[in-house]
Amino acid sequence: MPITIMGDREFENVPSIKSKALRINLNENIYGTFAEIGAGQETVRNFFRAGGASGTIAKAMSAYDKDFSDAIYGVEDDKRYVTEARLKKMLSYEIDLIEDRISREKHPNKLFFSYANTVATIDFAKKYKGHGWIGIRYQVDPNEAYNEISLHIRFHENDARLQQNTLGILGVNLIYGAYYKYDNPKKLLRYLYDHIDKDQIEIDTINFSGPRFEKVDNRLMSLQLVKNGMTDAVMFAPDGNNILPARILYKKNILALRGSFRPVTNVNMDMYKRSLELFIQENKVEEENTEVIFEITLSNLRAEGEIDERDFMDRAELLCSLGQTVMISNFQEYYKVVEYFSRYTKERMGLAMGVNNLIDIFDEKYYRHLSGGILEAFGKLFFKDLKVYLYPLKDQETGEIITSENLKVHPRMKELYKFFKYNGKVVDIEGYNPDILDVFSREILQMISEGKTGWENMLPERTASMIKDQKLFGYKEHSLQDKT
Repeated sequence: MPITIMGDREFENVPSIKSKALRINLNENIYGTFAEIGAGQETVRNFFRAGGASGTIAKAMSAYDKDFSDAIYGVEDDKRYVTEARLKKMLSYEIDLIEDRISREKHPNKLFFSYANTVATIDFAKKYKGHGWIGIRYQVDPNEAYNEISLHIRFHENDARLQQNTLGILGVNLIYGAYYKYDNPKKLLRYLYDHIDKDQIEIDTINFSGPRFEKVDNRLMSLQLVKNGMTDAVMFAPDGNNILPARILYKKNILALRGSFRPVTNVNMDMYKRSLELFIQENKVEEENTEVIFEITLSNLRAEGEIDERDFMDRAELLCSLGQTVMISNFQEYYKVVEYFSRYTKERMGLAMGVNNLIDIFDEKYYRHLSGGILEAFGKLFFKDLKVYLYPLKDQETGEIITSENLKVHPRMKELYKFFKYNGKVVDIEGYNPDILDVFSREILQMISEGKTGWENMLPERTASMIKDQKLFGYKEHSLQDKT
């Protein structure tokens, strides 16, 4: 049997796609419909070919013509077809049909499902590789409400037929996992890539809902996507829920702030406010078309070599509670962040950072894997008039305020730094609050865990309250704070 290369499954025997489809077909209670738009009936054909499909497939259809599709599922407000809203309409419509046409009294043990996808494969010019939405609404108990798993994919293969085949495999893995791995969503997620290589397709959003997934935190599942290398980045809206990156970044001006935000401090928020003021003054940057992203790299989420998921939850919730959009990424280098944003927009971009971060950017060790070294990285970083908005640093020993004018990079990088500095690529943030330059998140974190007082004033008011109420970052209600 084939061997997968997904993490802890590396040495396991993995069922073939035919075996998975056959197991579903031979389950006398699993019964439902397939509705696939945009890439042929690639998923359902695996079930037809496996044998024994007559007891499983109620209906298989492809509503390719737009007018015909609209007549069945209705017209979307935005007139688009490859959307999450379209997917959900397809799932709801098909489930309602099953419930209406199949008697529960006659079939009391049937587990109904509706599988759907709406995708756009690569175009003839091979400029846009395509993307899509895939989902299943289904029962694991006939007397229980429906569960739902939906995900967004981005194709990476350069041939439409290859993309169609990969989509069909992913569909089988999803249906199989929904029925046989629902009790372990993390494993279900990894098994989606059985017989699929990560460079074939990317899953950048996934959501679970329904009675069997009541305890599933979709933000943590998104973290698994990044952790498992299934996507480079995931995003969370200010309401704390998963959001499709393309939805929030498409054709937007983007200002990004990278940090550990452990916890988010008054310095972080001052940097955000001052850099945004500068960014919206740039040519062709309109505030209403600007998105601010607080980015946390995966390397900053590691504790003793593993992802501390509770820690991730805490940071994401604190930032979202302040009305911010959060991105978790696999990017170590800043130029990769810019390349990622460039997938979705050609508008202006800015990066807000502290002095130490800028000094790190000019460290050659981060670019040894590039054939063009640091020059190649900087070519990618500073294209399209990107600017760095630099927040000052106070030297803890001398009290000196360090800005772009007096910071020190490696001697070999001195002239390169001058080139970017004096060509307007690095802009000092002015109007900052000098009273908070002594605030450092690592010191606040230590104060919290040791039960010391005074850290509350270094954080946004709501953040301090949440840390106490939810006992985050090692805060203890009966700590030394309560004894003073």
